[in-house]
Amino acid sequence: MTERQQIIYDNFKRVEENIEKAKQRRGTGEEVTLLAATKTVPLEDILFAVNELGLKVAGENKQQEFTQKYDTLSPLVDYHFIGHLQRNKAKYIVGKASLIHSVDSQRLAEEINRIAEAAGIKQDILLEVNIGREDSKSGFSPDEIHDSFYKISQLKSLNVRGIMSMAPICEKKEEYRKYFRETYSIFIDIFQKKSHNIRESVLSMGMSGSYEEAIEEGANMVRIGSAIFGERIYP
Repeated sequence: MTERQQIIYDNFKRVEENIEKAKQRRGTGEEVTLLAATKTVPLEDILFAVNELGLKVAGENKQQEFTQKYDTLSPLVDYHFIGHLQRNKAKYIVGKASLIHSVDSQRLAEEINRIAEAAGIKQDILLEVNIGREDSKSGFSPDEIHDSFYKISQLKSLNVRGIMSMAPICEKKEEYRKYFRETYSIFIDIFQKKSHNIRESVLSMGMSGSYEEAIEEGANMVRIGSAIFGERIYP
């Protein structure tokens, strides 16, 4: 095992252990999916995590990088798209990503639906909630997500599997909780209080600096990059 692989190994095991402890503190027994966010991560590092550590789910932020890694990774992992998706790039993602996390507008949902319909498939998606109500971020506001969910769920070639959010950057970990609690409340209102026939509804929230708090507040999927692979190295 190389020095780099040892670092990934130690990080991965630490994250798995932290996830289990957070699940125990939550006390519901619900499973939590670890999604490895692989933006800028070399294929050899991802393949080490897959083949030696049992990584099952990975997600990419950029369309070009998703496309470059797709042929290698898609047979091996559940491969998601987790970054901002432009409408003119949707054709490269629809039908390949097993789940698109970041559907942030009605227009994007309609474009994904159009492409999926033409291909004769149904595309699984999550709706992105701008839980911090930040002008610099995309996504549905908490006030409009219920109506938007209803409209988008009528599109015949989409499966709206759940919601995702990115909390604002907080100085202290405890400060994330209010955003996670509000997102969880929205999730419960949409996916549990109403009789939607949705398999394995997904609440994707929490990243490397906040995943334990996210799990404790209800997340069943966390997106973790640097806590496994180290800080990103941009070319």
